[in-house]
Amino acid sequence: METLSLLLDGFAGALTLQNLFWVVLGCFLGTAVGVMPGLGSSMAVALLLPVTFALDPTAAFIMFSGVYFGGLFGDSTMGILMNTPGQASAIASTFEGHKMALTGRAPQALATAAIGAFIGGFVASVVVVFFAPFLAEFSTQFGPAEFFALALFAFVATSSVVTDSAIKGLLSLALGLGIAVVGIDSVTGIPRFTMNSPYLFDGISLVTVTVAVLALGEVIYFATTARFQSQGRMLKAQGRPWLSRKELREATPAWLRGTAIGLPFGVVPAGGAEIPTFLAFGAERKLDRRRRDPQFGKGAIRGLAAPEAAGNATTGMAMGALLALGLPISATAAIMLAAFRQYGLQPGPLLFERAPDLVWALLASFFIAMIVLLIINLPFAMVWAKLLLIPRPYLYAGITVFCGLGIYATSGSTFDLLMLLGVGLVGFLMRMHDYPLAPLIIGMVLGPLAETSLRDALISADGDASVLVSGPIVLVLYGVLVIILLLTLRSRVTSRTRRDV
Repeated sequence: METLSLLLDGFAGALTLQNLFWVVLGCFLGTAVGVMPGLGSSMAVALLLPVTFALDPTAAFIMFSGVYFGGLFGDSTMGILMNTPGQASAIASTFEGHKMALTGRAPQALATAAIGAFIGGFVASVVVVFFAPFLAEFSTQFGPAEFFALALFAFVATSSVVTDSAIKGLLSLALGLGIAVVGIDSVTGIPRFTMNSPYLFDGISLVTVTVAVLALGEVIYFATTARFQSQGRMLKAQGRPWLSRKELREATPAWLRGTAIGLPFGVVPAGGAEIPTFLAFGAERKLDRRRRDPQFGKGAIRGLAAPEAAGNATTGMAMGALLALGLPISATAAIMLAAFRQYGLQPGPLLFERAPDLVWALLASFFIAMIVLLIINLPFAMVWAKLLLIPRPYLYAGITVFCGLGIYATSGSTFDLLMLLGVGLVGFLMRMHDYPLAPLIIGMVLGPLAETSLRDALISADGDASVLVSGPIVLVLYGVLVIILLLTLRSRVTSRTRRDV
């Protein structure tokens, strides 16, 4: 009852005219960047980060959450209509979604995706409302050793499990950790890796790095690889933009199964929604093989419904893990964690105590965002698809301008503009050679936490390193990490064996 009372207070804050405007704006921006390939919620949040510091924190995070959810709603539109998913999280939806469009069922495919994303996100929001406070209370038992184990869990999982190459993932993580240690050491007060430059005494801004690698690096990549041309013919969606009773009966179990698969991945730092969407698709394909008349490969509605629900369920739970533990499971969540720190806020149990108005208004805004996204996506999917008509050179030139203006507006320093360009080139090289960007961002965000926790744990134990592997919580975290790594290794060996055969 106390939780419901706090949630009602949150709705009172979220439904003010000002905050409602930011919810709607975030949903519109998230859907727009989700529709266009190469863009995504992580890029949108990175671009908005420099220009939202003038906003009230509640308004800023309400808008960020709308962008985060909206990006997944829009990702599948391109995959369904053009067989070109906007982000990796929409790849699984493309397999059967595009086949539905080829058989003249594009409106039904778009409706299936929108409803699935709504169900997954709405159920996850309900779970977060009741789960996050208990998780935050549980995290009060965390000490330096537990926080170090949690950070190490995130480092290893995001750099080794999600990426195709563990070596590239670990190198990307090392780069992020290297950037994080530049500046004045908070314990000793000694400059580290500053080359005696006063510009680096305060460290390298996380905002500059995120904008550079996620936005400017992507622009340079698209420009140099001549990917401004159209990537295919967009199918037109003609017919009823709703589902029949038969289609609803077919899709509903898949929506529910996909949601159930996606929920646990919201609290596991495994890179976001990519893994659960593929797992949901694979589960539906296995069930389809047992049917008398298999539909997969012909445009099976369940092959689209399950991944869409799984993706948004993971995103919703990821917000809960971010608020309760300060644990980012994706690049977008890592940028939002950085935004919390820019406002002087630390996600975790203290956030629920010191900023309850912000937390509960943000949680209430999740429900509002789901409804808004369903309204603007279910009947207007083809309107959003018109964004693909924007000439790519103009689009990416505009993004470049926003990158420079945003960074200069926050710092007023030409050095930060040069740093933006330099790190942007690094991001471009990483993109060219298929180095993942998420480990870099998460390494830079959680690097200071890991370093501080490691130092505090060793100091409190008089240098005894065994403190890092003692305690039930620490052992459970390391045990789960080992299990995940073994399962990942097994799946990769199995897939390699199949390819060789």
